[in-house]
Amino acid sequence: MSARAAGSGVSGVEAVYREDRGRLLAMMAARLGDLDLAEEVVSEAVEAALARWPVDGVPDKPLAWLVTTARRKAIDRIRRDRSYAQRLAVLQVEADRAGPVPPVESGPDRDLPDERLQLFFTCCHPALPPDARTALTLRFLAGLTTAEVARAFLLPTATMQQRIVRAKRKIRDARIPFRVPAADELAARLPGVLRVVYLIFTEGYSATGGDDLVRADLADEAIRLARILHRLVPREREVTGLLALMLLIDARRAARVGADGELVLLEDQDRARWDTDRIVEGRALVVDALSGARPPGPYGVQAAIAALHDEAADVTTTDWPQIVALYDVLACLESSPVVALNRAVAVAMRDGPAVGLVLVEGLADELGDYHPLHVARGELLRRLERPDEALGAFRRARELAGNAADRRYLDRRIADLQ
Repeated sequence: MSARAAGSGVSGVEAVYREDRGRLLAMMAARLGDLDLAEEVVSEAVEAALARWPVDGVPDKPLAWLVTTARRKAIDRIRRDRSYAQRLAVLQVEADRAGPVPPVESGPDRDLPDERLQLFFTCCHPALPPDARTALTLRFLAGLTTAEVARAFLLPTATMQQRIVRAKRKIRDARIPFRVPAADELAARLPGVLRVVYLIFTEGYSATGGDDLVRADLADEAIRLARILHRLVPREREVTGLLALMLLIDARRAARVGADGELVLLEDQDRARWDTDRIVEGRALVVDALSGARPPGPYGVQAAIAALHDEAADVTTTDWPQIVALYDVLACLESSPVVALNRAVAVAMRDGPAVGLVLVEGLADELGDYHPLHVARGELLRRLERPDEALGAFRRARELAGNAADRRYLDRRIADLQ
């Protein structure tokens, strides 16, 4: 029995489901052509494992057991429901007419990855609205709960639930295929996939809910998916930029959390704990992402900013003027309130907290419910020795923080000011 399958009963099911849920769902969706049906039979297979594994033990190949069980559940469902059978028969005829999808590139290193990539491109299909693509993929590929996806979008959970339901219905009704697109389709389809991968990474690196600041499984999965994309389309500079960005940020993971699980700010981190191998790899990729006749993309610019942070010995020797200049470039490529907030923090480091505070407070209308805004405001007010106002900002940030590690950090700031 594998190490992963060494657990028994409920804990064994949870371990397998947490690691392989995305692949299991993708396998069933690709075979059934129906995301709702795939999700239902996967849930039924997990329920069967919860009943059987505590008695029989975790099988040697738990994922294979779940796939076999899910297939049987699907067959039973199709036999009972004539509408499912008719719809799947139509899908099979259409698939046979279309024939095999040609690979993007041939060669030993260009084999198509597992079914998860097919599901990524399905969820990011251009027939779906942009926000729906991201929400659907986060929900079904990354395994985030609907509430976690809603927090990523700064939306109520009920609103996000409706969006996901509509997106699934669109995939079903429009008969969007579960496949990796051909080479001539990739350029138009990649940006949506990259956005999803990065959102998965940010949820893993700085979780919006739960007790732990870092969800290593999500961060690692996002990097793994980015590596797959980079192998698949190595000449796409934004794919290179995204992989570089995530590696350079993730290199700091071990130093971001204190002994008590509390957030540690960049300026207070022990940089000796940063992962030098990831920094070296990320910096090399940044060069590729910024090279070429065309201007760099947003991920390449953000990777360059991350590289400047990782190259500095400490916060005082960081090249803040260059970072501000790169944020100016980024704002032209991809203007957003969050980019403006990050730029404001960099300006505060370059020109002083009073200058940065004016910029931060100017974003209050757009980011009033975004807890990092209030954290940044509290830190700047604290540096300006305005403790009462800083205390109010930190309290507001704590009200909005969904993660226990963020709240512990804010509790410490509030206690220090009191």
